[in-house]
Amino acid sequence: MKASKRSYDLQASPIRKLVPYANEAKKRGIKIYHLNIGQPDIETPKVFMEAVKKADVEVLAYADSNGWEPLRESISKYYKRINLPYEVEDIIITNGGSEALQWAFLLTCDPGEEILVPEPFYTNYRGFAAPYDVVIKPITTKPDDGFVLPGREVLESLITDKTRAIALSNPGNPTGVVYSKEQVRMLSDIARDHNLFIVADEVYREFCYDGKEATSFGSMTDILDRVIIVDSVSKRFSACGARIGSLASKNRDIMTAALKLGQARLCVPTLEMIGAKALYDLDPDYFTPIRERYEARRNIMIDALQKMDGVLCERPGGAFYAIAKLPVDNAEKFAIWLLTDFQVDSKSVMVAPVENFYQTPGMGMDEVRLAYVLNTDDLAEAMRILEIALKAYPGRT
Repeated sequence: MKASKRSYDLQASPIRKLVPYANEAKKRGIKIYHLNIGQPDIETPKVFMEAVKKADVEVLAYADSNGWEPLRESISKYYKRINLPYEVEDIIITNGGSEALQWAFLLTCDPGEEILVPEPFYTNYRGFAAPYDVVIKPITTKPDDGFVLPGREVLESLITDKTRAIALSNPGNPTGVVYSKEQVRMLSDIARDHNLFIVADEVYREFCYDGKEATSFGSMTDILDRVIIVDSVSKRFSACGARIGSLASKNRDIMTAALKLGQARLCVPTLEMIGAKALYDLDPDYFTPIRERYEARRNIMIDALQKMDGVLCERPGGAFYAIAKLPVDNAEKFAIWLLTDFQVDSKSVMVAPVENFYQTPGMGMDEVRLAYVLNTDDLAEAMRILEIALKAYPGRT
């Protein structure tokens, strides 16, 4: 017996598929500095576990399918603190931002319809779209100009009668780009004029640097019926394992259909929602020192990369990722070589090849995504090792 044909077509994670190489390296006694995945080492606020421990729960029963109401109330209050007009009824709790994105693609598109996405994009967008036969159509951006969006004429030329939505993360994963208010306004106007949805992945909203701020699509009040906002506690509060996300929209048809999906999977875990509420109730000042720590890490990494011979890496404005164009023949071969054939003082680094973050074939072959989620000492050491590796790599170009 064979599994379904479409199951064979599903994408394996290009971020995680190199993990076996890293595990083998660790068995050989090699210390690996993980620059490949956005798993912060920032401490999860203690209020999460404190709230869970204090929970007076005699029976761990099913929660409501749209999520525990006190958590939805806290998320609504969080949105209002940042001047986004989302009420409790506009919010549904999901199993991570991943489920919210899957739902958003399903709710906006019928099979064979298209979503425009700036490439390179979070590679799981493709994995979220494929099971529903939703087509990801790329808006190509390039490292040479900091991954800025093309002009309106170029964007509109990509729209067909199958286009149903524009999806993007802001600040961006994997690029770290922060789209300007003018760019958000331009995309909003395009969505209005061409009858499209906006799927706004805003899970890195608080992490902008150099005085920048992320403009939420939720602030575009004239298109709120077209906006679907995806959020998560994973990166915002360094609580990736909690798997608590949310989907917010003023569009009643979208929210009614989202609840049907919620009912089909029953509910989100109760204890995690209790902990997540405590996170959203934190004072907004919580983010100030966290943002400063990430900015310091970014500066260490980017300053080091820009000094390396043959490396191109613009300074990202947000999130905690950067894409570096390397002087190598193939970034995936280089990433594997780092784990199988290279070490400095029994240490090496792990990077994420970017080819599969693009939809256009052949792009990103010499690019890697680097996550600055390590402490400053480890990050500096990782950059030292990477520089030595680039000089020693047999496939250097």
